Amino acid sequence: MTAPSGFTPDTAAPPAGQGGAAPRAATAPAPDPAEQRRRDRRSRRYRWDVRWSPYAFVAPFFVFFAAFGLFPLLYTGWASLHQVELTDPTHMEWAGWHNFSRLWEDEFFWKALRNTFTIGVISTVPQLMMALGIAHLLNYRLRASMFFRVAILTPYATSVAAATLVFALLFGRDYGMVNWSLGLVGLDGIDWQNGTWTSQIAVSTVVIWRWTGYNALIYLAAMQAVPNDLYESAALDGASRWKQFLHVTVPSLRPTILFTVVVSTIGATQLFGEPLLFNTAGTATGGADHQYQTLGLYMYEQGWVNLHLGRASAIAWTMFLILLLIAAANALFARRLRKSQ
Repeated sequence: MTAPSGFTPDTAAPPAGQGGAAPRAATAPAPDPAEQRRRDRRSRRYRWDVRWSPYAFVAPFFVFFAAFGLFPLLYTGWASLHQVELTDPTHMEWAGWHNFSRLWEDEFFWKALRNTFTIGVISTVPQLMMALGIAHLLNYRLRASMFFRVAILTPYATSVAAATLVFALLFGRDYGMVNWSLGLVGLDGIDWQNGTWTSQIAVSTVVIWRWTGYNALIYLAAMQAVPNDLYESAALDGASRWKQFLHVTVPSLRPTILFTVVVSTIGATQLFGEPLLFNTAGTATGGADHQYQTLGLYMYEQGWVNLHLGRASAIAWTMFLILLLIAAANALFARRLRKSQ
């Protein structure tokens, strides 16, 4: 059939892939330079935030530590090498190691060191043993267990001044309740403050009363982490509760016990408030014969009573070196403990 004259048929373009040309893709508009710069700045700030934010979060601690910890430590070490008086702390005369060598010849320093050791032993050993026993009792299901846990922590929340002043009244020679209790059973009263061992026992009693509950909660938290399978296996083998405590609980708590021993030893080395306030005369001598004067109290006496800041600084650094030895012994013992397990 012939198309009419003057008629031109529409010719459709063949689709792409069948010999026809593909349609042109739309060209993306060029990005705005200002918007691109903003994106780059945001990306750069994000990278800085990820990299430096952790340091910014911990920076306040290091700033305060440097201001109130590191600087006083270094300045005290510098002052220990000088002759410095509290009446004129800016005037320093170089003394070298004289303040340290003088301690070797000072009988009161050695007496304070011996008192610190004995009070530390008298207070630490019973304290930790009592704390371990209390934690073992609290580890079982008891009625009002939460009340008892809060109650044993109450002495720790009591101020050192209030607790020590009350115990000083309790151990009074003529009016104390302790001597009154001894009189009820036919025993003579004891002059607690003027005796060597009696005064140290009285000061240690304050420390025991304040810190036993704190250590008991630490032991309790460690006991609750001991797997129950160990106790069930011991019970199946016929072990009593006492044997379970000795052969299951105590070996499982060895790292925690080591931690509390070290912390208690450090606290005993720095003991200050209890012996200072136990002396009703209000002096820093630790009794008439220095019978319960600790290193912390001796340092206070030299620096703020006798006004010898150089000597006090030397005592402070001696205490610091003792604590370093304790920390080194702790690290050595903990390493051997890990190897033995």
